[in-house]
Amino acid sequence: MKQFLVSMAMVFGLILQGCNAGEKVATVSPQDAANWARSEQVVIVDVREQDEWDAGHIEGAIFIPLGQLEQRIGELDAYKGQKIVLQCRSGRRSASATALLTNSGFEQAHNMKGGILAWDKAGLPTVK
Repeated sequence: MKQFLVSMAMVFGLILQGCNAGEKVATVSPQDAANWARSEQVVIVDVREQDEWDAGHIEGAIFIPLGQLEQRIGELDAYKGQKIVLQCRSGRRSASATALLTNSGFEQAHNMKGGILAWDKAGLPTVK
């Protein structure tokens, strides 16, 4: 329970950070993200929780829950010059994650519109 509350406090802080002065983040459609992934021009970062990841995720995605992203952002430093697509269930958490990365110098961070729900709706593959 304590870990959950700490995670929720961090998520709330990231949401507030992503809402600064009407800040907008770059977005990408699931189909474009899939095309980028096929041509190996993108790193996909899944910011959902463990149970969501276990239920199915995009093959090759890096798993860093949103509540851990700020502490683990260094794991993504090698990708600073590349396109990065952040995704969650519906696009809300990943919008906050995209803002965090953008504010940390990741100039090609994109939020996947509609999250994994839109990915699934487009008939794109996932793995377990």
